[in-house]
Amino acid sequence: MLEISRLTTDKESFSAVPSKEAAQTLVLPIKGMTCATCSTRLERVLNKVPGVVKSQVNLASEQAKIAFNPQQTSPQRFYQAITQAGFSVPLEGMEFRIGGMTCATCSARLEKVFSRLAGVSKVTVNLATERALLKAPAGVLPPAAVIATAQQAGFTATLLSNRAEKGNQDEAEKIAEEQHEWNHLLLAILLTLPLALPMLLMPFGIHADLPAGIQFLLATPVQFWVGRRFYTGAYRSLRGGSANMDVLVILGTSAAWGLSTWNTLMPGAGSDLYFEASAMVITLILLGKRLEGRAKRSAASAIRALMALQPTVARIEQGEKILEVPIEQVAENDIVLVRAGERVPVDGVILEGHSQLDESLITGESLPVSRGEGETITGGSVNGEGLLRVRATTVGTESTLARIIRLVEDAQASKAPVQKLVDRVAHIFVPVVVTLALLTFAGWWWLAGSADTAFIAAVSVLVIACPCALGLATPTALMVGTGVAARYGILIRDAVALERAQDSNTVVFDKTGTLTEGQPAVTEILAVNISEETLLQWVASAQQGSEHPLAKAALAKAQGLPLQPPRNFRSLPGRGLRAQVQKRTLIVGNLRLMREYQVDFTSLSARAQILEESGHTLMWVAEIDSAAQLLGVLAVTDPIKNTAPQAVAALRARGLTTMMLTGDNPRVAQVVADKVGIDQVIAEVLPEDKAAHIQALRAKGCHVAMIGDGVNDAPALAAADVGMAMGTGTDVAMEAAGITLMGGNPTLVAEALSISRATYGKIRQNLFWAFIYNVIAIPLAASGMLSPVVAGAAMALSSVSVVSNSLLLRRWRPGSQSIISSF
Repeated sequence: MLEISRLTTDKESFSAVPSKEAAQTLVLPIKGMTCATCSTRLERVLNKVPGVVKSQVNLASEQAKIAFNPQQTSPQRFYQAITQAGFSVPLEGMEFRIGGMTCATCSARLEKVFSRLAGVSKVTVNLATERALLKAPAGVLPPAAVIATAQQAGFTATLLSNRAEKGNQDEAEKIAEEQHEWNHLLLAILLTLPLALPMLLMPFGIHADLPAGIQFLLATPVQFWVGRRFYTGAYRSLRGGSANMDVLVILGTSAAWGLSTWNTLMPGAGSDLYFEASAMVITLILLGKRLEGRAKRSAASAIRALMALQPTVARIEQGEKILEVPIEQVAENDIVLVRAGERVPVDGVILEGHSQLDESLITGESLPVSRGEGETITGGSVNGEGLLRVRATTVGTESTLARIIRLVEDAQASKAPVQKLVDRVAHIFVPVVVTLALLTFAGWWWLAGSADTAFIAAVSVLVIACPCALGLATPTALMVGTGVAARYGILIRDAVALERAQDSNTVVFDKTGTLTEGQPAVTEILAVNISEETLLQWVASAQQGSEHPLAKAALAKAQGLPLQPPRNFRSLPGRGLRAQVQKRTLIVGNLRLMREYQVDFTSLSARAQILEESGHTLMWVAEIDSAAQLLGVLAVTDPIKNTAPQAVAALRARGLTTMMLTGDNPRVAQVVADKVGIDQVIAEVLPEDKAAHIQALRAKGCHVAMIGDGVNDAPALAAADVGMAMGTGTDVAMEAAGITLMGGNPTLVAEALSISRATYGKIRQNLFWAFIYNVIAIPLAASGMLSPVVAGAAMALSSVSVVSNSLLLRRWRPGSQSIISSF
């Protein structure tokens, strides 16, 4: 999955890097990594490339994520560095529609022009189909460069392949590669079984040793044909200046094969043969790798499921015609037709029609939702029974589904802070194991005087040591955990957000739009010396310049009344607004604003208090042209979300402290808090002061999760240990948050904390088993208690067990308190 994008500014995340305004991120697929040593070495190599701000290499997803300054370096430099380090970037094919070709000379000239582009390995330009197919290392050749080159040559080029097709192509290539490796494994098994059979029959008193020459003929293809991938990996690793798991496998099996061959070909050299050990170790490790690969593909299933939601075509209206076009050619404001049973191809607004839409794979809500004219719909959701005419509002990489996929990919590619320890261990792992193997050989030779015993013990040490399990422990758990979370509408930005979420002990809610519906309505009007209709007309006229939910409530109530355009409009954050309506200067806002302008509001104080105690928010209105004069009050109520009490109860049941941070009146805030069960209330907080309150809580030792949905919540979301934004809120809030709750349902807060704790629990379990495996297994092998064959099987199973343990996270469901604690 290649992607180049602007970096975000989430603090202490991968994107919190210097020169953010100039930096870009590039995600490259990597081939040839076999263990944690490979990923840490490649990460160091990439970090040394001039212009690279930061890089992260993920063993489980086989990707490198690079933040770089495009003015100082280019993707071609990364490709060269990766190749020189002994790894590879797989080729990707890009298909373009070419316009302007008239004869074979045109296609031949374009082929020559395209072949000169950096990284291009193959070009095919077909005159008949007007298509051009280019192959280059993924990420090295941006489509824009191909399009610009075609234009310079006098032609036009349009990229045809879309993300969903590319994902399907990648999946097909992985399946084909896996089948090829299974064929190799089958060959290894067929050749190894005759060698292993005598050893398996020996406990039953049956001795059926094969002649040495036959053993040589069976073991040699396994060692050098089937096992050549280990030699290739070891060579590349050593050429790059370090050693990986392949080095350990090759040292152990080559030593066993080499000594056996010497004893076979040189009469009198010795009678001990270890052909079955070398062949079985390679076969068992290959089997483990195949099982591990299948488990890793299963761990990445969430991304494939999300990409499968993207339709490849859309039907758009063009005059009297309805055209079926590739999804990437749909433009903003195009009119799209969505038939019953089809997936919605774009984000948009319904112009005509009514239907039930299944949005479960986007928001996590299991029940279909009703959508009609004027309502927004999300691309990737499934249309029910109605025909919809939709005006496209967001297309391409900025659509909701594309952003969800991008967030999940980023989270799966990120590194948890605990991974730093693993990287340090992996860096020295192989040299330490080789040293231990040499010491084991020397120790047994000196103590027992037996080269045979010393040799077996040393080979066992080399074979049983496994840095793979360490390298897979964290990323596989992240891949599964973030994928499962996305399935239920919880988008976790990165591993840092996940770690901080599972540590949370204090949850702070915004009120409007988070605990309440965010759709307030005017329920009562109290006017002073003017009619209620006039007061509403003036307030609604003034509120035309505001996007505040209370302003929308006043405008909704005033529908049908003639409104005047406001003049000299001025928003007063945390207090209200000031504007001129029909030569009157009005202020509309809270009591703080009234006190600021010295407005006498005592005439309505008693009735206002009754309204506030019943949960109404008040908009006070005054005229301030000469002397400040109270005009009245509009009482607004915002219904509490039905799920809010349940959400707060779930958090309190987990022992968390719940708080509300709002700019509303203390009495109104307390009424809402009492209804939903909030522990503490901080009211009348200005937007700019919300972040300070969050920082004060953190200074007291609280691990704060802040929940909000509006622009004014963004600073507080960024200031918290982890911010959670409602997906129904603003883009600014979602950019500032570490976690986005797509459905706008506050019960997802407890579920986000639950999946975060479950995922981090799996990471801790995996690291424990990976470390304890090596701590126990290496001394056992050094003590002579394990044969190389048993060591090879244990080494193969260690990685499989770690990945399989991570896959248990797929059993997580909303409302679950725990996941099976171990594999």
